[in-house]
Amino acid sequence: MGNVVVTGTSSGIGLATAITLARGGHTVFAGMRNLDRSSELREVASKEKLPITIVQLDVDSDNSVDDAFKRILEQKGHIDVLVNNAGIGGGGPVELVPIAVFRSTMETNFFGSLRCIKAVVPSMRQRQSGCIINITSVAGQFGMSPQGGYAASKWALEGLSECLAQELNPFNVRVAIVEPGVIATPMHTPRPAPPPNPYSTSIGRLSALFAASLETPTSPFEVAKTIQDIVDGKSSKLRNPRGADGAKLIQYRKSKTDEAWVSLGAASDAEWAADVKKNMDLDVKLTSDLLT
Repeated sequence: MGNVVVTGTSSGIGLATAITLARGGHTVFAGMRNLDRSSELREVASKEKLPITIVQLDVDSDNSVDDAFKRILEQKGHIDVLVNNAGIGGGGPVELVPIAVFRSTMETNFFGSLRCIKAVVPSMRQRQSGCIINITSVAGQFGMSPQGGYAASKWALEGLSECLAQELNPFNVRVAIVEPGVIATPMHTPRPAPPPNPYSTSIGRLSALFAASLETPTSPFEVAKTIQDIVDGKSSKLRNPRGADGAKLIQYRKSKTDEAWVSLGAASDAEWAADVKKNMDLDVKLTSDLLT
């Protein structure tokens, strides 16, 4: 059993991962930006007497990351596993989303993970032992309008992960990527539709796809089980799609040429819905009041 750092543990996949790994006997340091949101994790850890220590960790801050990892290394001597889970949304049409939102999304989803990676790699390399798991998304393998900012951040993390995996392989440090599809987490909580805009069609389609997937929701604990299998050496794959629709979405994209995928943007709603039904076996319902 090892010492594990999990980021973004106040809810969703991060919370489920911290609990799952602690139940599996690992010592977990559960990082989160806002400790006021730690009550659910504290309650479970206390009730089940789990080896979980909650730490203040803002992955957007150099000082916060440096301080948190320094304290953990001083206390435990080494870190066996890093799970980079902290992430935010950042969808919306490229034309309409402010540059500041793009920067914020990249800061957390890419640079936040990079900060934590750089905090653990030196000691893992020296010990010639360790595992880094980066939580990306199926959006890390393909772009679907209107997720430009979010997809860009996940593509960046996937590219970094693949390079890092090659760099650290000679030192017996493993890098793995987990690619969730639509998971029942706060990130996919329904929200009001935006005001009408030139991209309302693509926004509605993505919302309808999410809604259809959430009719048979995938629990974040299913993603956590995949992470546990990687940590425990039961999976050796670089990329690990997860969720009822994770692998299906990736295969859906791979089944089409680039040009065919792009052309779906100009298809009618009926044509688009039929294509999703054929390839994903999902009945999407296009209505104006769906989430975005």
